[in-house]
Amino acid sequence: MASPSLIPAHFIVFFVVSRLMSIIGNLRPSKNSLPCEIDSLGVHAKLRYDLDAIGLASTDYGNIVHEIPSAVLYPTSIDDIIELIKFSNECPLPFNVAARGHGHSVRGQAMAHDGVVVNMLSLKKHYKNGNGIRVSTSGNYADVGGEQLWIDVLNATLEHGLAPLSWTDYLYLTVGGTLSNAGFSGQTFLYGPQISNVLELDVITGKGDFMTCSKDQNSELFYAVLGGLGLFGIITRARIVLAKAPKRVKWVRMIYSDFSIFTRDQEHLISTKGLEYLEGSLLMDYTPANNWRSSFFSPSNESQIISLLKKHGILYCLDMVKYYDDETANSVDKDVQMLQEGLNFIPGFTFMRDETYVDFLNRVRRGEITLKSKGLWDVPNPWLNLLVPKSRILDFNAGVFVDIIHRQKKTTGPLLVFPLTKIVWDDKMSAVVPDEDIFYSVGLLHSGSFNDWQDLDNQNNEILEFCDRAGIKMKQYLPHYKSKEEWIKHFGPKWNTFQERKAQFDPRMILSPGQNIFNYV
Repeated sequence: MASPSLIPAHFIVFFVVSRLMSIIGNLRPSKNSLPCEIDSLGVHAKLRYDLDAIGLASTDYGNIVHEIPSAVLYPTSIDDIIELIKFSNECPLPFNVAARGHGHSVRGQAMAHDGVVVNMLSLKKHYKNGNGIRVSTSGNYADVGGEQLWIDVLNATLEHGLAPLSWTDYLYLTVGGTLSNAGFSGQTFLYGPQISNVLELDVITGKGDFMTCSKDQNSELFYAVLGGLGLFGIITRARIVLAKAPKRVKWVRMIYSDFSIFTRDQEHLISTKGLEYLEGSLLMDYTPANNWRSSFFSPSNESQIISLLKKHGILYCLDMVKYYDDETANSVDKDVQMLQEGLNFIPGFTFMRDETYVDFLNRVRRGEITLKSKGLWDVPNPWLNLLVPKSRILDFNAGVFVDIIHRQKKTTGPLLVFPLTKIVWDDKMSAVVPDEDIFYSVGLLHSGSFNDWQDLDNQNNEILEFCDRAGIKMKQYLPHYKSKEEWIKHFGPKWNTFQERKAQFDPRMILSPGQNIFNYV
């Protein structure tokens, strides 16, 4: 397989643009696919049909699926979105509507073939008083527009010495987008996913109703929308829990050659007090020790790692982070040493970095800038994200990491694996996870080229087939299925509730057609 890093940057940029324009040129949006009465709406002037708007709405980070909408709404207020959805409901044949944030779906989930895509980022330019992030005077929470990026939430709350507790590894995602899925990272074992850190929401339902909801008010909508894949409503405001923000972090990476010891140490750490973040990743002997997502190792460290990889073939990295501020600066090193007591990483292969809290949280951005400078960001990304039960993670390692990924030597992107705890997830919400107290997040963050991404996708299918044959009851995160039966299996006992909520809040099935769930029902 040709690595994207071997392809000239200018060629990739030219190829992406040419390919997308070719798709749009062959499937030009038809304004006639929308009812002509739409011209009489107040929102009519904010609908765009030009190739720039249509092109943006027809692609996403995955660069695999391309669906052409009839129009793109650039709202200046939430009333514009309400008017559009209400109008669709009034039509004999309603058209679909999909909310698009920063476009980081990987399988067209935020697209709307022959429908209308709502560019949520447009609201950032027109928010009342120019600020869609308001920190409460009590400091316990922030009211945040669904269109806001998490990096902006971080910067705004830090001005008050505060920050949210739960994050994703990449901060240039919209609040509404991550809350429609779950939103998790290395803090999740302790604080829960982002959907577990929301006090209240404002939502525009599939009927066009504007509703405020929480656990105590319109609770059925609250639980439906969180992790609901955008199928029940569009989040326009979220009340996010805040806490005192640390100033710096001690970021420690330890290397393992034995997967069972690696996972045992991870599970030990998430059961102890004092740790704020834990993730794990894999290194393969055919890929660099550093990757775009994390250039952790110095050149001298990297040569050590490469030598070790030649011996073992696969290495496992355990990343743990301890937060600190001025008050705890004198004790943080001792705290780190105590956390490391009893761990069984390879002696001499522990590395530490000291970073600001902001730099640590925003670390993936550095990799993004590097890839963009080389023209390697806008390439096909056939990611596969799984949640694997603890009881089967050793089988998964043997069958997938060793026998598929390492043996085939196709994958060039980051490979993540770290434990999560079910107790911090709310089962009333739409998000689904394995039915065990501890389960593992597995992120296969593939990047390919436009000529060979199918090879990586075929490998994904092989991995899914292995799990099915082996009886590993995993769940997909950011799920992508092609049949009603697969979706029913995915949601399991929640399926009937999921259907009932759809009938209640979006009975004409207008929202989020790109998820391909109710298209089959």
